Amino acid sequence: MSTPKQRVQELREQIRYHNYRYFVLDDPVISDAEYDRLMRELKALEEAHPELVTPDSPTQTVGAQLYETTFEAVPHPSRMFSLGNAFSREDIENFESSINRALGAEEPREYVLEYKIDGLSVNLIYRDGVLRRGLTRGDGTVGEDITPNLLTIDDVPHRLQEPLSLEVRGEIYLPIQAFLELNARLEEEGAAPFKNPRNAAAGSLRQKDPRVSASRGLRGLFYGVGRPEAFGVATQVELLKKLGELGFSIEPHYRVVHGVEGVEEGYRAMLAHRRALAFEADGVTVKLNNLALWSELGYTAKTPRFAIAYKFPAEEKPTRVLNVVFQVGRTGRVTPVAELEPITLDGSTVSRVTLHNESYVQELDLKIGDTVLVHKSGGVIPEVLRVLTDAPRGHKPVEWPHRCPECHTELVLSGKIHLCPNPLCPAKAFESIRHFASRRAMDIQGLGEKLIEQLLEAGLVKDASDLYQLRKEDVAALERMAEKSAQNLIEQIESSKSRGLERLLFALGIPQVGEVTARVLAKRFGHLDNILSATVEELDAVPDIAEVTAQAIHKALAKPEMRRFIERLRAAGVSFEARERQKSNALEGLTFVLTGELSRPRDEVARELEALGAKVSGSVSKKTSYVVAGPGAGSKLTKARELGIPVLDENDLTDLLQRTRSD
Repeated sequence: MSTPKQRVQELREQIRYHNYRYFVLDDPVISDAEYDRLMRELKALEEAHPELVTPDSPTQTVGAQLYETTFEAVPHPSRMFSLGNAFSREDIENFESSINRALGAEEPREYVLEYKIDGLSVNLIYRDGVLRRGLTRGDGTVGEDITPNLLTIDDVPHRLQEPLSLEVRGEIYLPIQAFLELNARLEEEGAAPFKNPRNAAAGSLRQKDPRVSASRGLRGLFYGVGRPEAFGVATQVELLKKLGELGFSIEPHYRVVHGVEGVEEGYRAMLAHRRALAFEADGVTVKLNNLALWSELGYTAKTPRFAIAYKFPAEEKPTRVLNVVFQVGRTGRVTPVAELEPITLDGSTVSRVTLHNESYVQELDLKIGDTVLVHKSGGVIPEVLRVLTDAPRGHKPVEWPHRCPECHTELVLSGKIHLCPNPLCPAKAFESIRHFASRRAMDIQGLGEKLIEQLLEAGLVKDASDLYQLRKEDVAALERMAEKSAQNLIEQIESSKSRGLERLLFALGIPQVGEVTARVLAKRFGHLDNILSATVEELDAVPDIAEVTAQAIHKALAKPEMRRFIERLRAAGVSFEARERQKSNALEGLTFVLTGELSRPRDEVARELEALGAKVSGSVSKKTSYVVAGPGAGSKLTKARELGIPVLDENDLTDLLQRTRSD
């Protein structure tokens, strides 16, 4: 058994390695929960043996030192600290007790609870109201200059509403939906997927070409400044409101609570609401609301004494791998999938999990029968973290097929990807049609997986273009399909013809073209024929389109099978025109902000407004024309009223849109 000194050294080496993987490579090999366990063990040992504490211990430093990178290392004007962690009510009680001891008074304190966004911490440096630099946190004293990439993010103001000089702190994150789409594209291209939204955000920001960053759909939320005592506000709530007035996006679900009981109640409520967020949150920050107390309490070597992160419980459990099967995607990619003994994670049952590719299986050293640790990456995707070597091991190796599991065509190897080369493979057709009809593509409601399988088995469709040739009587003749259901499906297919170029481009399944890129292309070119005739150089010249993306688009659209597919869609009457051009610019010059619960997805409402020439923003400012507020609207509604900005409910918005269309 190792001595305390030896164990401390072991833990420090492990934590430094994992800091390097997390902060520098954006490629962690353990979960946040496992990292937290290592850090807690090190802290406990150092508290029990204070003679072992050294200034360079991970408990005394922030993040990771900067290694040689392609970005310039720049000192922060004021240091960025990291928060200490709480995992239980007892930890929060100890946190408040330490505050009361330092202030010499026993009383419940007033706190502000904010979601702890799982993104990349940044420091924006403004001089006279103009953004001069944007830095990563780095080691807290020095960060990397990523200004060109930050400027591609809509939530990062280039110029403030007032000519102030200050540092603004926040998180750059990748929305969960954008994370899922990005990983799907990377896997199609044979690249390694990101493990979670935080690493995807970090990897997207640390790109040499800012257009790659721009294409990823990054967002930002901001919550602090470098020297709050000089910001002219008395509380954290006032600070958040002031940031919103300056043009920054702030997370609206913060709440003011009193004492430990208030923190517990607010924490539980925010944990319950967590899955309704568009971003991944790994906890709640607990900050004293009174900023004067921040200066009085100060900092430890690493953390502030006035704030702490109350972490959400880790969603990871062990289970056994029963089998490994192989599925074929719409591009022909063959992916291994582990079938598990069912477990419940974050309220849902997990019985299958993707293993990505052959290299991933080899790195895990996975065998059928192994016990593995599974968690939900991004709170959405189940992922195998590692094989538990202290549990009984399996003995049956995972054997990669030489032939397609669906059509039995011999597979070909393209880099690390095993592909089915058969263009008529039924699995490829199934996945392609499912993607084409999905809600964010052509949105053909009623065309579920079972019905797609029936259509393929009956020979009624071979690819998505055949959907437009279906007759009601053909569909009605299928098992469990009534005449009314068949009629509804035919009407949905007919309606999908006018979805517009943006959705069609996404539906085509072009490599590296997700919703964001599809929207950019549709707005720039206006018609699919203009994109088909565009050169790589013309595509590359589009803002937010990187050269690698331009090459992928040009190559995909030049393929004979893609051209034939497009011509069949044209013959069927599918619109190739951007809806932005089909409609007027009646709302041009107006800026809308959407807040609260709306009866339909916000992105759908936003697209409708943008199609009429309006701009949709994430924050309220003096330039906002209208705020559309649903039930549960918070700080954005309050700010709109303070600034005298007109507030619309959904009925008001519907009336406005109807009047606009009739004019």
